[in-house]
Amino acid sequence: MAETQHTEHDLDHSQKRDARRREAPSAAVVYEAIRREAESELTRPLPGLWFSALAAGLSMGFSFIAQALLYNYTPESAWRPIVASFGYSMGFLFVILGRQQLFTENTLTPVLEVLRVRSLGVLTRTLILWIVVLLGNMIGTAIFAFAMSHFDVLDPKVNEALAEIAAKEYEYGFSTMFVRAIFAGWLVALMLWLMPFAETARVGVIILVTFLIGLAHFPHIIAGSVAALYAVFSGTHGLGAFFGTFFLPTLLGNMVGGIMLVAVVNYAQVAYSDSDRDDSDVDRKADSNSGEVYNRD
Repeated sequence: MAETQHTEHDLDHSQKRDARRREAPSAAVVYEAIRREAESELTRPLPGLWFSALAAGLSMGFSFIAQALLYNYTPESAWRPIVASFGYSMGFLFVILGRQQLFTENTLTPVLEVLRVRSLGVLTRTLILWIVVLLGNMIGTAIFAFAMSHFDVLDPKVNEALAEIAAKEYEYGFSTMFVRAIFAGWLVALMLWLMPFAETARVGVIILVTFLIGLAHFPHIIAGSVAALYAVFSGTHGLGAFFGTFFLPTLLGNMVGGIMLVAVVNYAQVAYSDSDRDDSDVDRKADSNSGEVYNRD
């Protein structure tokens, strides 16, 4: 007996909606989820934003600790950096899953709203958000680095590992740090682009992407500042080296990677794709019927 062929017209409404749920979300849907979050961030009260950024700066310090502990307790071998680099993910897990404000995250989300609205008011709010979040992050990293360098937080045997990791933040010149920092900003923004629909794979996505950043030693302005400031407070490097060798090229590189290579490019693929707009309209209609809302929470 010949098999019966079913087409989309043979499905009832609930079956069509179920089929849409199983499709990979279009770029327009991912964009819309992140853009809605940007709207929320840009209207958030500044005191709450600052304390969230301070908490993120403090939390990122645990990447420094985890790396040093893994490095110290792993036997000296060629694969030692591979094991230690897993510790780099620790602070990112705390920050992203804890919904704290990280500066490199904000080089992606508000920029999408700036590109969509294109108004001076949105641009001004974005710049204020960047300043508040960056200051909060940096004060948090400075407090953490000061505590690590002036108090016996860890076993003294781990201090050598802390110093080695801190010294790596000063290994390259301005131009090399800038280029390497572009890749860090690029990867962090790509990770955040994946998060709205990662669902149960969120932890895995965070660990894999940040592990790659740590293993390649692409400089990150917040995670790296803990180690770089530890070297300053320990007396091995001065503030001039911190700002000239680490802070400025890393900040600029991270912003270029996050803004130009992810936010602008991904916005363009949505803005110039009619099919993506059509797909997002269908998906939003399905969501309104099912009561689902696309966001990271």
